[in-house]
Amino acid sequence: MSERSIMPKPSMTPPVNNHEFHIPVMGTGFTIDTPLKVAKYGISSVISLVDDVLIEQMRKFYCKLFGRPYTPITNTDEDPRAHRITAYLNLIADLVTEQVKKLQASGFEKGSDITRYFELLPPESMIKKQYFDMLRTEDPKKKFEQQEQLRFLAAPGSIDVNIMTKLNRPRFRHGEELPSQYSDALSALRGYAQSSLDSSIVFSAGFNQSLYGYISTFDDFFPDANGRLKKRIILKVSDYRSALIQGKFLAKRGLWVSEYRIESALNCGGHAFANDGFLTGPILEEFKKNRTELSDGLYDTYERALKSLGKVVPTEKLPVRVTAQGGIGTHEEHQFLLQHYRLDATGWATPFLLVPEVVNIDDEHLEKLCLATEADVKLNTFSPLGISFWNLLTSASEHVRLARIQAGAPGSPCPKGFLMCNNKLSDVPYCPASRDYLKVKLPEIEKLDVSDQQKDLMKQELMNKACICHDLAGSATLKYGIDKKATMAICCGPNIVNFSKVVSLEEMVNHIYGRMASLAGNKRPHMFIKELMIHIDYLQNEVRKSLNGLLVRPQAKLHEVKANLFKSIEYYQSLSEELFHEKKDNFLALLNQLSQELSAIPV
Repeated sequence: MSERSIMPKPSMTPPVNNHEFHIPVMGTGFTIDTPLKVAKYGISSVISLVDDVLIEQMRKFYCKLFGRPYTPITNTDEDPRAHRITAYLNLIADLVTEQVKKLQASGFEKGSDITRYFELLPPESMIKKQYFDMLRTEDPKKKFEQQEQLRFLAAPGSIDVNIMTKLNRPRFRHGEELPSQYSDALSALRGYAQSSLDSSIVFSAGFNQSLYGYISTFDDFFPDANGRLKKRIILKVSDYRSALIQGKFLAKRGLWVSEYRIESALNCGGHAFANDGFLTGPILEEFKKNRTELSDGLYDTYERALKSLGKVVPTEKLPVRVTAQGGIGTHEEHQFLLQHYRLDATGWATPFLLVPEVVNIDDEHLEKLCLATEADVKLNTFSPLGISFWNLLTSASEHVRLARIQAGAPGSPCPKGFLMCNNKLSDVPYCPASRDYLKVKLPEIEKLDVSDQQKDLMKQELMNKACICHDLAGSATLKYGIDKKATMAICCGPNIVNFSKVVSLEEMVNHIYGRMASLAGNKRPHMFIKELMIHIDYLQNEVRKSLNGLLVRPQAKLHEVKANLFKSIEYYQSLSEELFHEKKDNFLALLNQLSQELSAIPV
C-alpha cells in the first residue's frame, strides 16, 4: 500500500531542527514559496516580507491552484500590507499542514514522501538511526510500532520570515502620512505576528529601535502557559558586539532571541554590509568564547523583565542557537564550522539557486548561473539603499538597466517603490534607482565644481542603482505567469561560480552532508580565503574611489580596516594546522600572498 488507510494520530507538530542547515531568504521572489517545497521534509527556509504586492499575487496563484476561495486585499483595506502578509502566511501554513499529514500517512516504501523525509536527514541524526533500526526489524508488530513513532517524529521544518529592519518606508493615504505603525517594517511585523505560524522572524540589516519595541505588543513572542514561545526571534548579525547589544535591548523588554544567525559581511548574496575588516573565523571564535553570556547572562535580564511585566516565566531556560551563513560551499567547511565553533547549523543560499525544485528561477537564468564566471558576478553600488549588493551582470534586469542608459532615459519607472528611502527632493521619499530621482540628481552633478572625470564617476555611481524590489520578484512572477514581461534580477553571491550544473534537492542535501562527490569546483578557494580576497578587493576599491574624490569611509577608518584584516590573517595562520592538515602549506601560501597584497594598499 502506498498510503495508510487510517490517518496517523499526529498532525502537524511544531517545527523542529532535524537538519543541520537552513535555506536563508533570497531576494523577494526566490524563496517566497520555498516552504511549500521543503518544509514537509523537515527543512527550514525563510520568506521575505518586503514585497506585499508579490505576496498578494502569490496568494491568488495558490488559492486558484488548490481550489481555495480568494478575496483580494486591495489598497482600500484599512491595513492592506499587514492583512496581505497574514493571509498569505496562513495559507502557506495550512498547505504545509496538509502536506505533512499526507506525508505522515504515506507508506514506508521506495519513493514515498515519508521515506524521502528520513533519507534526506543528516547521517548522525538520532531519528535517522531509529529509521534504520525500523528497516532492519523483521518482527511485523514491532516494525509497525516503530513506524508509528517515526510518523510522529516526521516534523516539518520552520516557515520563517525575514524583515530588513531599515526598509521602513512611511505610508501615505490621501496625501497624508499615516501613523508609524503603518510603516513598511512595522506593518510586516504585524502581519507575521497576527498569523497562525509557529516559527521565527529573522531581523536583518541592523538595529531598529521602534521596530524592536513594537514586538512587545504581540503576545505570541512571550511564553505561553507552558513556558513555550509560539513565535521566536532570530537576529542576523555580523559581529558579537551587535548581537549582545540587540539581545540586551530585547531581553529588557521580555523578548528572547532564540538564534543569532552570523552572516559574512561580504561573502554572501544580496546586500553586503561592509564591516571594519572583521572576518568570519575570528567572529565565530568570539561567539564560541562568549556563548554563555548570550544564554545565561541575558537570561537573567530576560527573566526579570518577564516578572516585572507579569508574564509567564518558563520553568527551564530557553535555548539559544548560534548558526552561520555566507559563502559555505563544501561538506568539509560545513562540518568544520559545526565542530570547531560548536554551531547548531549552517545556512546555504546561493548553491540552492541551481535547485529549481526549491527556489523560483526560469530556465534562461538557470543556464546563466551555470555559466557564470567571476567577471559575471559583481559587488557594487547596485542597491538603492546605498549598500553594496551582489548582482549577476548577465541577468535580464541588468540588460534593461544598461539599455535605458544607452537610450538616454536612465532609471527605473519605480513600479513598486519599496526602496523609497531618499527624501531630499521633496516631502515624499524617492527611490535612488528611479527615473524621477535621476532626472533631478544628474543635472545637479553637472553644476558641481569638480573635474569631468569626477563627474563621470559620480554619474556612474547614480546610474548603477538597480530596481531590485521589482526585478527580484521576477523570479516568481515569471515562473508562475503573473508578469510575463518581468525583467529578473539575480542577487547570487560569489560562491555561484563554483557550481556549474542544475541539481535535485537530494543531490544538494547529499552534497552538504558529504554523501556524494563534491558539487563545488576543484579550484574553489576555502570560504575563509575567499572572504579575505573580497575584503581586500573592497578596501582597494574604496582607496581608488577616495583618490578620485568620491566619498568613502574616513582615512583613519580605512587604516583600521587594514589593521583588522592583518589580525584575521594571523588568526587563520594559527588555525591552519587544525583546519587543513595536509593542505596546510597551500593555505599558508595563499595567506602570505594575500598579506602582501594587503600591505601594498596605500592606506
